[in-house]
Amino acid sequence: MTWQEALIHLAYGLETNFDTLKYRLAERFHAGKPLMIVPYRGYGTPARLYMKGRVLEDKPVASAADNDTIWPNLANMYRRLETNEVPGARVRVSAAGAQEEAVADEEGFFEVYLEPRRPLTPDGLWQPVRLELLAPQRERQGPVVATGQVLVPLPSARFVVISDIDDTVIHTDATSLLRMARNVFLGNARTRLPFKGVAAFYRALFYGAGGHELNLLFYVSASPWNIFDLLSDFFNLREIPVGPVLFLRDWGLTQDEILPTDLRKYKLAAISKILELYSALPFILLGDSGQADPEIYEEVVIAHPQRVLAVYIRNVSRDPQRPEAIKALAQEVVAAGSTLILAENTSPMAEHAAAQGWIAPAALAGIAAEKEADAAPPGKLETLFGREEKAESPTVVVKADTRAETHAAVESGAVEEALQAGDEETQKPPTVVVKGDSNS
Repeated sequence: MTWQEALIHLAYGLETNFDTLKYRLAERFHAGKPLMIVPYRGYGTPARLYMKGRVLEDKPVASAADNDTIWPNLANMYRRLETNEVPGARVRVSAAGAQEEAVADEEGFFEVYLEPRRPLTPDGLWQPVRLELLAPQRERQGPVVATGQVLVPLPSARFVVISDIDDTVIHTDATSLLRMARNVFLGNARTRLPFKGVAAFYRALFYGAGGHELNLLFYVSASPWNIFDLLSDFFNLREIPVGPVLFLRDWGLTQDEILPTDLRKYKLAAISKILELYSALPFILLGDSGQADPEIYEEVVIAHPQRVLAVYIRNVSRDPQRPEAIKALAQEVVAAGSTLILAENTSPMAEHAAAQGWIAPAALAGIAAEKEADAAPPGKLETLFGREEKAESPTVVVKADTRAETHAAVESGAVEEALQAGDEETQKPPTVVVKGDSNS
């Protein structure tokens, strides 16, 4: 064990002991607040359900309003992050005739697998799960119960969508620590800005080409579990189809690291888990060029070359921070016979999905209308954050007569060259389409 690992283990042990002592003192002096179970959206199959949640002392967070100033937003974020977890809490989890007991860890988190003993609701995409707190009990507080939901695909589902959230669905500015902190801590579900047309596009993916497929959507984020309610409110307000956001990390100390730093390893493990669970379904991957998504999706395509229908990357700048990562991803996409689209806006992705028969062509009009509505007029928050509209840039297609020739073009720098197309001063980053198959 290195000295760094020893220090992490020591800090983790100290934090765990402190949290346990703090909770026991609160119990002894009856200073504890009412307890609550926070269920997170689960997922599974008819044979096995997965559920995760957390036991906390109740700390109400005020509902967001359009006219909230930065101070209520900051106060609400403080309440979210400064949680009083209940280590060792026992929770009974029940669904479809199955029942299991879960024990919370030192941060109040618990997880459980259930094997249904009776058929699930036949026409229900979301299956209900009952959660009941067995211990501890608080005086003058009645039974503590909650209802969770587990996503189980219906036979109509044709594919699974795995999407990043930060700078893919929501404007976060994750490449700038200062701007990201301003957006996260000083905004709320009503002031956060979605990318133009993203809600309509995700609804089109959810319903599919036939309008009733109910395809699965999973969301991957590096944000802490503490803001789960904020993300849920945002998705509901913007009418974005909800899905499990089970991969948010705990930003406290763990046995392996003081802060969650290995983003690539964490996201790849989460995506791989879903790929393995739904082994009969192909996937569409959505991310952005600002963080580690290109590297992560490259590994996914390598491991599952026949299962990735397309990779859509929101290109947040003309000069990606890691051009080599974009090139490497493009090479693997071409080798797999799939398609990579680098685009600043949603339209090229939606048009490609419609051409492939993954969404209804009629949905394109709704996506365009919502994109236009999202764009005008710029509000005070957009003005404050300096969002300035530019003219559209051209679309550049990287494709040759054969897959080998396309691969060679990518290797020689065709993607980097395409990213420089158009006028950098007056136009947005260009859309780049890399096609690995003549039918894509």
